[in-house]
Amino acid sequence: MGSDLLLILFTAAFAAAASVPMIIIPLIISPKKPTKPKEMQYECGQIPSGAGKMSLMMQYYAYLLMFVAFDVMSMFLFAWGLSIQTVGLNGFFVVVLFIGLLLVPLGFTLYHAGRREIW
Repeated sequence: MGSDLLLILFTAAFAAAASVPMIIIPLIISPKKPTKPKEMQYECGQIPSGAGKMSLMMQYYAYLLMFVAFDVMSMFLFAWGLSIQTVGLNGFFVVVLFIGLLLVPLGFTLYHAGRREIW
């Protein structure tokens, strides 16, 4: 048990030690003098022309939310189904609670899917 915690601490220390140089090195070698071409925004490498437009299609938002909810649910239900004999009755109640908790975002999604006027 103690060696597992030590391994996790070593992994966290390595992650911190590896991320600090990745933050500091760009600060050191990046250009410091702003010029007009450096500050100009580009659209796919081209000079922008006209005002920018923001068009976001929200008609598939409900389907995206349903996919996320069902994807997570199916992944955990598959794992539960493989170990159903070992988890017993307690595992069954936990899965019922889990499905109940995931029905909340699913209900939210179905509620918003019927309200197309806000999209």
